[in-house]
Formats: sequence, structure tokens, C-alpha cells
Amino acid sequence: MDTSNFSDFLPLKDVTITGGFWKTVFELVRTNVIPYQWEALNDRVPGAAPSYCMHNFKLAARITHPELDYGVDIPAGHKGPVFQDSDFPKWLEALSYTLFQHPDKELEKTADEAIDIVCNAQQADGYLNTYYIINGLDKRFTNMMNNHELYCLGHFIEGAAAYYQVTGKRKLLDAMLRYIDFVDSVIGPDENKLHGYPGCEVIEMALVKLYAITKDEKHLRLSKYFIDQRGQEPLFFREEMKKTGAGNYWDGGHLGLQYYQAGRPVRDQHSAEGHAVRGPYLYSGMADIARLTCDDGLYQACKDIWDNIVNKQMYINGAIGQSEYGESFTFAYDLPNDTIYAETCAAISLAFFAQRMARISPKGEYGDIIEKTIFNSILSGISLDGQRFFYVNPLETLPEASEKSRIYHHVKIERQKWLGCACCPPNVARTFASLGAYAFSICGDTLYSHLYMGMTAKASLGGSEVKAEMKTGYPWDGGIEITFTLENPLQFTYAPRLPSWRGTYSVKINGRDADFKVNDGFIHIQREWKNGDTVTINFDMPVTLIRANPKVRQDIGKVAVTRGPLVYCLEEKDNGKGLFRIYVDTKSKFTFSFEEDLLGGVIALKSKGKKLEDWKGNPLYKAEEPGESDSYKEIDLTWIPYYAWANRDPGEMAVWIHKMDS
Repeated sequence: MDTSNFSDFLPLKDVTITGGFWKTVFELVRTNVIPYQWEALNDRVPGAAPSYCMHNFKLAARITHPELDYGVDIPAGHKGPVFQDSDFPKWLEALSYTLFQHPDKELEKTADEAIDIVCNAQQADGYLNTYYIINGLDKRFTNMMNNHELYCLGHFIEGAAAYYQVTGKRKLLDAMLRYIDFVDSVIGPDENKLHGYPGCEVIEMALVKLYAITKDEKHLRLSKYFIDQRGQEPLFFREEMKKTGAGNYWDGGHLGLQYYQAGRPVRDQHSAEGHAVRGPYLYSGMADIARLTCDDGLYQACKDIWDNIVNKQMYINGAIGQSEYGESFTFAYDLPNDTIYAETCAAISLAFFAQRMARISPKGEYGDIIEKTIFNSILSGISLDGQRFFYVNPLETLPEASEKSRIYHHVKIERQKWLGCACCPPNVARTFASLGAYAFSICGDTLYSHLYMGMTAKASLGGSEVKAEMKTGYPWDGGIEITFTLENPLQFTYAPRLPSWRGTYSVKINGRDADFKVNDGFIHIQREWKNGDTVTINFDMPVTLIRANPKVRQDIGKVAVTRGPLVYCLEEKDNGKGLFRIYVDTKSKFTFSFEEDLLGGVIALKSKGKKLEDWKGNPLYKAEEPGESDSYKEIDLTWIPYYAWANRDPGEMAVWIHKMDS
């Protein structure tokens, strides 16, 4: 492994989103999403599925400290899924990231009071999981395959670390350190310990985040143990099932223990299999450990899995997870658009994996995938007002099918106020609140730009502080301006990403054509920089018709429409019913304009197309007659960004459209 390629992303505290598209999203999260989700976690959103998250913490705290009265009756019991604890720390993580840019004492007070409740539920030995505190501590760590104790702990580590980093408050962080000490005393390689690992991964990368704060080798060692032990014989989950008499729901199908990525050692896994959220969570942890321990075998597995995902199992919008069965990956080139699963959390997990691969070797392809997911498959998971959410993100919908056909029951045509399994809403919030942490990285004397947004950043290069201010109209136009502030002239390389979608482009410094080289998907500009130097980049943003590999049987004879980083779609609202009967004229000239009053302000596309008309008499089938042809009506098509679909009247939607040459 070439350690000279390792790059460190700038911490969120050093990057401020200042304007443009993502500033609007950030403010939506800060002012709408976080307050709304707090109400949801407390079951105070009328008409929404109950969360029970804070209910469970209050009940567990009362059980632990009977003198406390949170207004929750003990007989009420634990409610909601076994992993419901995790929603609070994800919400806290999102809140914490917004405090970097907008200190808010009232919001911080709410967080402190909630942390008090959570910490009051912690057991004397450090254990903290409401399901087992309420239902019986004698059963803890007896079903690690399914009951999410370490998954919840992983999210708590991330939430506690984020809150500590922004506020300096240690209460929740110290509680998690005690919990980890307890886990370390119970699980590990020693003969008297459980030789286990989590059924739902996340703790692996969470412990690496914690290690960055504590520098405690125990935290790194525990993360590495979970990764190294996974899939080793005798298989821990098999042994666990023998002890408890429990079965594995997935044994009856093709998934087996690979549903959990636990059917074989991780270094022997070279394609993405099983649950499409858990998988990339694990792969992210694998990449972290590969980097920190210079493990070539682990890195090779990560590279192979990455290649399998993005070149054989990823949708055009960056979504992953083709099947409702097991919320899982299926097989290469199987990419159905209508029965798709594409969980919002899965796209988020892919962005995590991409960032960690970029830490090992900064390549433009990783930023391309981060960009693709955040603009399309993650942003589609939340409504424009921040108060409705998709769990599943289809690329084609037919309302009647979702209503009346069992195979489409998971495909919703409207976002929900909340979800019984609400992993996605707070996951979206924490992702968009932390976008600045994906923007810049440093490798040696090179400053990389991975994402384009209105922002300011400060970095240390060659022992000197460099400030960068970026202005852009992205994603609506490809003009980007970066101005550097320096105390003294400084030699370094600035490397902005060259997007894979770009058309022609130009690069200028202070108005003059720049000398640069292109390497690994980045524009490398090496020079002595002076205070006030400005780089201006213009990426042409042509409307592009995209075809799928002919091995993707679902998309043969179809095209998808993109412009810049955005995938576009047709909606019934603009184009009428029967989108599956529409053919786009591939030779038609696309026009575009910014529509300020449409979907919060978007660039809409217009083109010509044709729509297959009904047969005369409308028989179900008829014989093909020589010289007979179907009739088509010429129509005008309106395309909107995919992320904005389902924000108006419910109806049909389609991304992949039949093509016809005029």
C-alpha cells in the first residue's frame, strides 16, 4: 500500500458552507429538519408513525433510577424496533454539525437534557441499550446476529464524538467510553470472551472515529477485531444459533449468512453481497482499518468490492440495493427500476465508503460517486420542506401497481411523515449537515477539491495557513471560482476534481489560461500561489442521453437524461399518464431554463417526444399484420431533477425512457 497517497479530509470545523444550492439544504436541515425530527422522536407529530425512541430511553432511565419520573409507565414496555435507540444519536450528530456554523444555546439545551435522560439509563457496568434494560439484562449479547446492540453503540459513538467536538462536553462521550470498556471485557479474542461481531455493522468505522479523538489503541484494536473475526470458522452466528435455538430467516434463500456479510472472512469477499446498507458500512470500516494498519489484503478486497458496486450493481443515480428481499444486492447488471429497493441509507453508506477510499488514494471517481449520491439518491429521500421521507427510492412508479400489486408494496409514491423503521430520516439529516467534511482533502503539498459548493475553508500546507473561498452556481451551471488568501507566497498544488460527466472545460488563473495536468480524475495546478490568486473553472453542462450496458436487460432500448451531476425524470404532473408509453426523440434538441417557482427553483428541461397511442377497439392482443405499424402522437416533454420528484401531486414517474430516432 502506497502510504504517500494517503489524504486527510479537512475537518468540518474548518469548512463553512456559505451560499448556493447546498447552503439552502443546510439551512433546511438546521431550521426545519432537526426540530421536526425531535418532535418525531418524542411521538409528537400528528398522523406520523410513532418512533418510541425517547419513550424507551425514559422508561429505561426510570428502571435504572426508580426515583426519576419521566411520565412513562413501566408496564408500557419497550416499543418499536430493537434498534430504535440509534435514531437519537444520529439526530444528535446532525444537530452537532449544524452547531459548528450556527451556535444555538436553546438547541444545545435540548440536546443536554436529552443526554441526561440517556445517561440516566446507563447501567453500573457501562451497558446502555434500552431493549435489554427493559426486557432483561440476562439476555444481552445472546443475539448479536439480529439485535443490533453494537450497531446502536456505533451510532452512539459517532453522535457523542460529534457533540464533544463541537461543544467540548464529555458527558455522553464518557458514557460511551464506559460502554466500550464493558464491550471490550465481554467480546474479543481471549478464551473467556465471546468471539463475536455485530450483525449490523457501523461500529467498525465509529471506533476509528473515536480512536482519532482518544488515540487509545484499544479502540482501534476492537474495530480491527470485529473486521478480522467476521466470517471466521467456526462461524460465530452459527454457534450463537445453536445455543439459543434461533434460526436465520435468510437461510432459506440465496443470502444465508452473507446477508450479514458474515459467510466468509472479509478478505475473501470481492463482490458486494447481502444487505445493501450493512455491506458498505462494513466496507467503510474495512477501508479505515486497511489505511490505519497498511493492510494490502484488506485494501484489495475493498477495491474489488468497490469495482463490483459501481461498475455492476449501482443505479444511474448512485442508488444501491436492488431487491426488497433482504434489502439487498442481487447480482451483476440486475438493475430493475420499478421493483428497486434503493434504500436512502444505502446511498449514504456508499458515500461513506467512497470517502474512505479517497483517503487511501485520492481519485476523482470517488468524488464522482459522492456527488452522484448526494444530488440524486440521498436528496430524493427527503421532501423539499424537510418533513417527509422516502425509505425506498424507485426510478419508475405506477401508483396503481404500488396500491394493488404485492411485488410493489414497498414502492411508495409519496414520502411519509415518519417511518416505523426510521433509520433513513436522521441519517439524511446528519449527512447533509456534514457535507463540508467531504469537500477538501490534503495529501502532502496537494489540496484536493472533491465537491463544488459555495464555501470557505482553511487548510495547513507546508506549515502555512491557506484559506480558500469557493463561489459557484453548481449544479445549475458549471462555473466555479476559487480564491486563495495567503500571508506569504506558497508553493503547492491545487487539484480540483474533473467530473466524469463534464463536456468541454476551461481553467484560468487570474483571467489567464492555466498550466495544468490531469491525473486520476483531478486537474493538478502546481505553482507558487500568491494572496488573492483566483482559479476560474468552467465546466460545460450539456444535456446528455445515457445508455446502460446491454447486459442491463431492464434498460435495453431506453435512455436516461442527465445534465451536470443531476439525473432527470418525467413526472405525470407535467407529461400525463402512461409514461411507459413515451419515447424520447434522441435527435431532438433539449432546451433548459431556470424555473424559479418550480420545486423550490430548478432548471427544467424541454424536449420533443412521441407517445404510443391506443389501438383501435383496444383489444388485449392482436396479430401482427404486414405493413401495419403503431401510431404515435408527438408531444412536448418536461423533465425535472430526479431528487425533486413526488413533491407535487402523486403520480407516475420514470427515469429510463424508450428512445426513438426521428
